[in-house]
Amino acid sequence: MMRRFLFLYKYLNHFFTARNTGGHGVHSPFIFHFTKYVLNDKNSFYNFDKIEALRSELKKDSRTIDVLDFGIKDDRKVNVSQIAKHTVKSRKYGQLFFRIANYFKSISVLELGTSIGISTSYLAMSSKNIHCVSMEGCPATAEIANQNFKRLGLKNINVVIGNIDETLSEVLNVFERLDLIFFDANHRSESLLNYFDQCLIKVNENSILLIDDIYWSGDMEFAWNKIKNHPRVMSTIDLFQIGVVFFNSDLNKKHYKMRF
Repeated sequence: MMRRFLFLYKYLNHFFTARNTGGHGVHSPFIFHFTKYVLNDKNSFYNFDKIEALRSELKKDSRTIDVLDFGIKDDRKVNVSQIAKHTVKSRKYGQLFFRIANYFKSISVLELGTSIGISTSYLAMSSKNIHCVSMEGCPATAEIANQNFKRLGLKNINVVIGNIDETLSEVLNVFERLDLIFFDANHRSESLLNYFDQCLIKVNENSILLIDDIYWSGDMEFAWNKIKNHPRVMSTIDLFQIGVVFFNSDLNKKHYKMRF
């Protein structure tokens, strides 16, 4: 109960202190255009309906799978419907990921934490030219994700199964650079910061990082603040559920909080 209260308090604090996504009062042309043409874009792409139709089916999927979570060292049985309802990112954020990948013409995409593949599908469906590698610790959810990619006709996704702590360095060797990285795996600061540090070798000025659940816990907030203050990070946007990280050296070191 206390955790819920604290989370609600953090959300209300964010809501009343954040800017709206219209871009008003933002002096950086880069951030202004990002807020106007990405965050505030309400246009719908035809791909969205395909993914959301699949999500609706998954919410009714009664299959039970063994879910392995390396973050909490837990193995439990869960219905696919429960994962679809409560674990994967919402339609709003999935479509944001699509727009970000589309706007920045991302080609090399890495996702840490596949789950059942909804966010992955949004990332990969923004362009046939995308090479998307998604990493997942749980074989059962990875299998569901691969089935979903096949149903959506997505052939530009490679799922790597295994403990990300052990597989990330090998996966990074596949990429010359990384245009877009989505961190949605182990929700502990030690692991997140370790992943962040490893990925930096493949990041350039045009790279974008998306970090999930930055207010999940005090520990995740600690990690988010460490990332914001990293010397290579130039600007960030705090959307409460997601943190967006930019490395463009033309930007002033500034951090924004925005409603979304």
